[in-house]
Amino acid sequence: MRTWTRNQWLVAGAATLLAVLVMGLATAIIPNPVFVRMIPTPWWAYPVWIASAVLIGLIAGTYVSPFRQEETGKQRRRSWGGALLAWFAVGCPTCNVLAVAALGTSGAVTWFEPLQPVLALASLALLGLALRSRLRNAAGCRYVPDKQPG
Repeated sequence: MRTWTRNQWLVAGAATLLAVLVMGLATAIIPNPVFVRMIPTPWWAYPVWIASAVLIGLIAGTYVSPFRQEETGKQRRRSWGGALLAWFAVGCPTCNVLAVAALGTSGAVTWFEPLQPVLALASLALLGLALRSRLRNAAGCRYVPDKQPG
């Protein structure tokens, strides 16, 4: 990332900010009138929320590059899987429609809530692996201009 261009850092910053806002508002970590948490946010959700947003932003920054690089299905799955797991990890267990539909309200608190820290670690691991893979791909690419001169 030491060789990143200004545009890559701008995209990474904008994507990080967007991820912070979308995840924070939709999971009601950021208080808002649209979404309300029924269960208070646990302490660990705040660093997971911010770390996930930063990793999502850095992954987005890898897509603005002077290099042409192929994205593998594995990278895409890790990126989307990590982002989705982060969403479930920091969200309110009783506000999660899927958890409540599958387990009921008491099941969401009894079974899903204790699993959220595990989902948080898995999401950070997947996002970290996706970023590492994208950065390794970029390091192995040679500069290929989009248009050939003349």
